[in-house]
Amino acid sequence: MGTRKHIIDVARNLFSEYSYLGVSMSDIAKKLNITKAALYYHFTGKVELYTEVLNEAFGDLSLSVSEVFNEKTVDKRLHKLIKNYLDFGLKEKNLVKSVMLKLSPTNTQIRKHIVQLKKQRVDLIYPVIEEMFADNRVKKIVNKELLVSLLIGTMDGLILEYSFLNKKIRSDKVADQIVEVLL
Repeated sequence: MGTRKHIIDVARNLFSEYSYLGVSMSDIAKKLNITKAALYYHFTGKVELYTEVLNEAFGDLSLSVSEVFNEKTVDKRLHKLIKNYLDFGLKEKNLVKSVMLKLSPTNTQIRKHIVQLKKQRVDLIYPVIEEMFADNRVKKIVNKELLVSLLIGTMDGLILEYSFLNKKIRSDKVADQIVEVLL
C-alpha cells in the first residue's frame, strides 16, 4: 500500500471514530508514528486530507450501491440498496453524519464538497427509484425526487438514531420493512 493511501486509511478511521472536529493533524501523525512535517509533505492540510477521505468513502458507498444491479427484481434491488446503505452508514457513522448534518467546520471548501457528495448520493439512488416507476410499482402521482429524498432521509435518520444510541441494527429486517412501506 502506498504512503498516501495508508495516511488516508488511518485518517478515515480516526475521522469515522471522532469526527472532523475531533481529530487534528497531530493526532493523525501520532497514529501513523510520523512527524507532522511528514504528514504535510503528502497533504497541504486537514481540509485536503478530509476531502480525500470523503471521496474514498463515497467511492466505497458507490461500489456498495452498484451491487444492487446484480439483483433480478426491483424489489430485491431496493432491498439491497437499503441494506447496503444502512450497513455502510453505520460502519462510517461519523463520516456519514458529517455529510448528512454538515458537522464539519464552517470551512467553505468542505461545505461545498459535502453538498456535491449529497447530490452524487441522490444520483446513486435515483435509478432504482426510476425502475420502481417503470415497473408501475409506485403511483404515478408520487414525485420521483420526493421519493428519493424520503428514502435517503429515512435511511439517514435511522443511521443517526442507531449510531447516537449506539444500538445494533438488523439492516436486512429494516430493509424488508422499508420495502414493504414503499411497494
